[in-house]
Amino acid sequence: MSDSTENRKADHIRIPLEKDVGAKFATTGFEDTFLVHNSLPELDRGKIQLATKAFGHDFSAPILAGAMTGGTRKAETINGAIAEAVEKLGLGMGVGSQRAALENPKLESTYKIVREKAPTSFVIANIGAPQLAKGYGLEEAEKAVSMIEADALAIHLNPLQEAIQLEGETRFKGVLLKIEEIAEKLAIPLIVKETGAGISAEVAEKLEEVGVKGIDVSGAGGISWAAVEFYRAKNAQDSFHQQLGEDFWDWGIPTAASLVEASQSSKLTLIASGGIANGIDAAKALALGASLASMSTPLLLPATKSSREVKKTLAFIIEELRNTMFLTGSETVDALKKTPAVLLGKTAAWLRQRGFNPEAYARRKK
Repeated sequence: MSDSTENRKADHIRIPLEKDVGAKFATTGFEDTFLVHNSLPELDRGKIQLATKAFGHDFSAPILAGAMTGGTRKAETINGAIAEAVEKLGLGMGVGSQRAALENPKLESTYKIVREKAPTSFVIANIGAPQLAKGYGLEEAEKAVSMIEADALAIHLNPLQEAIQLEGETRFKGVLLKIEEIAEKLAIPLIVKETGAGISAEVAEKLEEVGVKGIDVSGAGGISWAAVEFYRAKNAQDSFHQQLGEDFWDWGIPTAASLVEASQSSKLTLIASGGIANGIDAAKALALGASLASMSTPLLLPATKSSREVKKTLAFIIEELRNTMFLTGSETVDALKKTPAVLLGKTAAWLRQRGFNPEAYARRKK
């Protein structure tokens, strides 16, 4: 792996810690999503069951630590802290793109630490769509899986980031065929994930047709990778890419809208990510069709400190989720998925323009 690649990986940790790279005006759509309060829940909060099953794996709660990093020594510390926390809590996690270690085996330890610290947790391996377009296939996919003894593989789609990035790789022709080939022969579930710009109904339908088992929508409204690349371009005094990052800072499909599009147009298992900040957002995501809620940014700073801080953050998010379930009268995660939800504002308008029915969630029975 070149020094420039390793420096880029380090930038992708440093910049979100030092700069405000959240969306400026774009929002997740969760501000337009309201769960209907149940003033007569008829259940004991202490007996609420957060356990759930997805991709054939048991989770103590429907929460994932999202893919963040790998390929640098600091990344090893971060991955280790998160892995230790999710193992103690019975959750799951993803790793960042494993391209770095596939190109330079000396960096495998920055990913392998995840399985070392989380021997029983659900772990998601990760390779990128641009690498598929350049020749990666089943062999590389299986190497990434084997490296961390993963339970699933994610192929990440990041055309927005690549279009802004100084070193961006924008060859995406043939990616869908490669996804189909991997999905057909891979022994574990294949997940396709976005990286902050959302997945549309049309893309969800195509992915379902080629055998993908799950989608991580990773919608707009949270971290903007165009913003991260804006700061990288600014540091490099590259005004062209800096302006691109500025212009496309808020590009994408809001997370809530992406969830509805994917859930109403496919039967795939959905992971919600993209600006999920707390357990209330997670509950809203589950009510809109997700099976798991994933978050990265809220865990990044705690992960630079210790696994104890990550565990503390995740434990609080889980308690927020439990409280939301209590206030909607949802004793189980399956019941939460059926709880009434009201969609208003820009999100409802978006969905109607796209041919979806935002009212479908408002009168459901558990």
